[in-house]
Amino acid sequence: MAAKIPVTVITGFLGSGKTTLIRQQLQNNQGKRIAVLVNEFGEIGIDGDLLRSCKVCDEDGVEVMPNIVELTNGCLCCTVQDEFLPTMQELLKRRDQIDCILIETSGLALPKPLIQAFKWQEIRNGATVDGVITVVDCEAIANGKLVGDLDALNAQRQEDPNLDHETPIEELFEDQLACADLVLLTKSDLIDADAQNKVHAWLKQELRQGVKAIACDQGKISSEILLGFNAAVEDNLDSRPSHHDHEEEHDHDDDINSINVITEQSFEPSQLLASLKQAIADQEIYRIKGFVNVPNKPMRMVLQGVGDRLETSYDRLWLKDEVRQTRLVFIGQSLERSQIESALSL
Repeated sequence: MAAKIPVTVITGFLGSGKTTLIRQQLQNNQGKRIAVLVNEFGEIGIDGDLLRSCKVCDEDGVEVMPNIVELTNGCLCCTVQDEFLPTMQELLKRRDQIDCILIETSGLALPKPLIQAFKWQEIRNGATVDGVITVVDCEAIANGKLVGDLDALNAQRQEDPNLDHETPIEELFEDQLACADLVLLTKSDLIDADAQNKVHAWLKQELRQGVKAIACDQGKISSEILLGFNAAVEDNLDSRPSHHDHEEEHDHDDDINSINVITEQSFEPSQLLASLKQAIADQEIYRIKGFVNVPNKPMRMVLQGVGDRLETSYDRLWLKDEVRQTRLVFIGQSLERSQIESALSL
């Protein structure tokens, strides 16, 4: 019997840096044949497009298109049977062409329902969950954007280890941590040493014994650290507690939604960022990501936003026959399309 394909599940909250991490693994694959499953919250495949823009070449310098599959019809933890199972079955038919699989979950995904699918007979004989990597935005944690005031939380945790959580977001994030074999801390360079120590102290309370949290700059980390845990996670899920273990099914906060904007209108970066910052101030926008058509610019601009922090870069030239579009996904609470389009002057 052929060896099982090792699968690494990469989880983490919205905007933590999961796609950046996978891009680095694809660009520095050391000869590994990597398949990638990308699960997005929203109908526009921004993350999949970003991964395809990687320049992955063989030893002769010939560009090779990595095996990238997008699942955009909902969160994987809710659509495992409908989408994930048939996709995995197709990948397993090509197991002699694949060395490992990376699964990037939606930032709103619970990891355990996905991992439980690896117990199904259709998958179990061909693949195993090698490990779960949780990516954490260190600055967001330090500034209380995900779990509130760290000083207050750590003090309360000392008083009551069974501290109740104020929001479903906190529970979701802590479930992602509880399932981790390794935690990667991104954007730690944006906070001082004291804030970093507070983040580490909080994480120590949340993580299972023996799970390490290490800094990861711009997704740059050796595959020798990221891969090869040999954890067979599907066989020891009971050791990874979840707030949702006793629920028959998982429902997201019904108020969290995504708005997709596609337009051929071009935007000056400075004006666009000012408009988006105002929109963030006016609405509960958690995450913005996408591509921007900048006038008189031959390259496509990538926009990434978490909370009120917006970042831009240019990833590639517009293709000769490509329609120059601005494509943005907004994720937040009770978002209204009319308000977002108004903010963009559409």
